[in-house]
Amino acid sequence: MKFLDLAKVYIRSGGGGAGCISFRREKYIEYGGPDGGDGGNGGSVWAEAVEGLNTLIDFRYQQHFFAKSGQHGMGKQRTGKTGDDIVLRVPVGTEILDEDEETVIADLTEVGQRVQLARGGNGGFGNLHFKSATNQAPRRANPGQEGIERTIWLRLKLIADVGLLGMPNAGKSTFLAATSNARPKVADYPFTTLVPNLGVVGVDNVEFVVADIPGLIEGASEGRGLGDLFLGHVERCAVLLHLVDGSSGDPVRDYKTIVGEVEAYGGVLADKPRVTVLNKIDTLDDEERAFIKAEVEAVADGPVMLMSGVTGEGVTDVLRALRTQIDEDRLRHRIAEAAPEEDAPWQP
Repeated sequence: MKFLDLAKVYIRSGGGGAGCISFRREKYIEYGGPDGGDGGNGGSVWAEAVEGLNTLIDFRYQQHFFAKSGQHGMGKQRTGKTGDDIVLRVPVGTEILDEDEETVIADLTEVGQRVQLARGGNGGFGNLHFKSATNQAPRRANPGQEGIERTIWLRLKLIADVGLLGMPNAGKSTFLAATSNARPKVADYPFTTLVPNLGVVGVDNVEFVVADIPGLIEGASEGRGLGDLFLGHVERCAVLLHLVDGSSGDPVRDYKTIVGEVEAYGGVLADKPRVTVLNKIDTLDDEERAFIKAEVEAVADGPVMLMSGVTGEGVTDVLRALRTQIDEDRLRHRIAEAAPEEDAPWQP
């Protein structure tokens, strides 16, 4: 399945049905009177967050969503049928923006959350509605209200607890593959990861979701490389895991590059807590580890952890450090396996 996190959609709610002008004329009924029914209401357009989706690819192949219009009123006091609603089923974490791509209409962050995007038009009154003591034979009816037509944007921001940051080939995908059942592509060339990947990571009987995004390079905020298009997918994370490649030759410069691009992106991302990790320490001896760690700590103004995603050294400590930064209500506790029951004596 292809990954798509931005889609333009055209929607239109249904128009209301027109009211009916009708009079009851039957044999042996002297005073029939008006009996025109009201028109039915038009269908509305809704958006709903559902489980099982992590891409907007469905909206690549269908961009127009039109709800049904209401039926016109009929004689014998019959009201027209209400038009059917139409529902846009989107992944959890989808933002709905107005046509200007800035005004947020809704942010669907929970399964089952619904929002009305365009309300259907009201049906018009039939002439029965206008009957009165002084106007016993009205010959007027209202037309139905027109539907609403608008253009919206759908922007997906994945729901994750931890977001991975780093230069290309910093070992982000290797870390995700080593700690979860996710199988992202891993190779020895830059920009192996082209779209975000999600993985469920477990430590100390709790689980949380980790998001791996394509690597950043210097000038990403200006569109270089893959740019900062995917940074929105880590905006909702509780903590950021910043991986620094210890074998890159200049880890300090790599660290400053990522921090600078995150700050240039703006928003709440720069203020999120970060766990800085020196990765690929399996390629360094003890003296090099201590020297590079001290250099990175000097510019990071905080502790730097050591880890190797290939050998697994330090991975558990990093996961526990991430866990302490995540609120309890976001963690998913594993169900403890039931202990086997001891053989009890047989009873009738």
